[in-house]
Amino acid sequence: MTNPNAHAVERALAYARSEEGRFLEELFAFLRIPSISALPAHREDVRRAGEFLAEHLKALGFPTVRVYETEGHPIVYAEYLVDPSLPTVLFYGHYDVQPVDPEAEWTTPPFEPEIRDGAVYARGASDDKGQVWLFLKAVESFLRGAGGLPVNLKVLLEGEEEIGSPNLVRALSREREAWRADVVLVADTGMPEPGRPAITVGLRGICGLEIRVRGARTDLHSGEFGGIVRNPIQALVELLARFHDAEGRVAVPGFYDEVRPLSREEREAIRALARDEHELARTLGVPELYGEAGYSYLERNWARPTLEFNGIGGGFQGEGTKTVIPREAFAKITCRLVPDQDPERIRERILAFVEEHAPRGVVTTVTAFDSGPPYVVNPDRPAIAAAARALEATFGTPPVYVRMGGSIPIAAPLAQNLNAPVVFLGFGLPDDRIHAPDEHFRLEQFTKGLEAMVRTLAELGKSPAS
Repeated sequence: MTNPNAHAVERALAYARSEEGRFLEELFAFLRIPSISALPAHREDVRRAGEFLAEHLKALGFPTVRVYETEGHPIVYAEYLVDPSLPTVLFYGHYDVQPVDPEAEWTTPPFEPEIRDGAVYARGASDDKGQVWLFLKAVESFLRGAGGLPVNLKVLLEGEEEIGSPNLVRALSREREAWRADVVLVADTGMPEPGRPAITVGLRGICGLEIRVRGARTDLHSGEFGGIVRNPIQALVELLARFHDAEGRVAVPGFYDEVRPLSREEREAIRALARDEHELARTLGVPELYGEAGYSYLERNWARPTLEFNGIGGGFQGEGTKTVIPREAFAKITCRLVPDQDPERIRERILAFVEEHAPRGVVTTVTAFDSGPPYVVNPDRPAIAAAARALEATFGTPPVYVRMGGSIPIAAPLAQNLNAPVVFLGFGLPDDRIHAPDEHFRLEQFTKGLEAMVRTLAELGKSPAS
């Protein structure tokens, strides 16, 4: 007996191949919208990106498309319910992007997408507009190429992932019944290298904050006032230097108290996936890798917490010299957290640490930013097995199961509120330069990702509804 599902997959894939040029042109239109959620000057651009997606979902034929207003940026939600007997998949992605500075280091303007060297270059090309788009094109390939979807589908797209998803967390608690699904599918992760597919089964959490040190009411002449007032830059760097010890460990008391230790089996599995450290250092352009003593670089990246300085400023920044004692200095910090650390508890410990070590002669304040808990999923879940079959059929090799050093703040709230497993299926590569100048997404990854998404939806459709 023939498998009708297999025929639908082949028709969908044939449609995708025939329309890929148009798919990329549409992606370019999406990438041209400078939807930087962190910068108030781009508030209307973020809205425009959300409305762009809402209109596209309507054009694809989704009977229900809603734009939820929030205190921040809009949430776009859509439903295409086919048959109560089929499983329901909720797809999550984000349409906001990171700031582009330093803009001078981009080869081409960040919001003027260009194809070169087999990749699309633009801010958001890999994180996450390109991956959202390949999923929507997989949906279109089923609807227009195969005549229908193999699953009931809900689509949830937000404009605040890059600032911690504050309003989506609140919306989830209100809409959990309406948005409930059998499985959550996320395309915002990656693969360790070309041709080696991966399913991410663990993410680090995040806790962000800013430390600001203020001195005099204005900048002061460094000759007239040097030596009689505390310099905020000096005070700040002395404080920052206290955050780590000589072995690379975070020196905040209690920082590691709740960290779940790795089992022997987990350490062996991680070791099997590690690259040569010297090769990685050469790729990154650093003399050697660095981090907490006693752990491999991959263990430090996937399963150990960190406290990183993301930005520091104060005083004169132009060419030449200006002899001032600045009125203030600041540093931006994020902690990447692992099971079972709680972002709020970690923030409280950092606040206590800053209060204890606050320099004299200046005023030190701390402002909280984005936060999100870590998340780990059991790789034995049937939905993950379905995605694994789809990846193997696409790439010709079984996927590896990896953790990710980065964070998707909404992952744990999605799993908890919807009572569904989360499948992280991504196609970015380590050298895509996400969050950095010259971000890009390889065309081959777009093509393979699109095929894998088609096959994943078909595989998920074979499971009964809960």
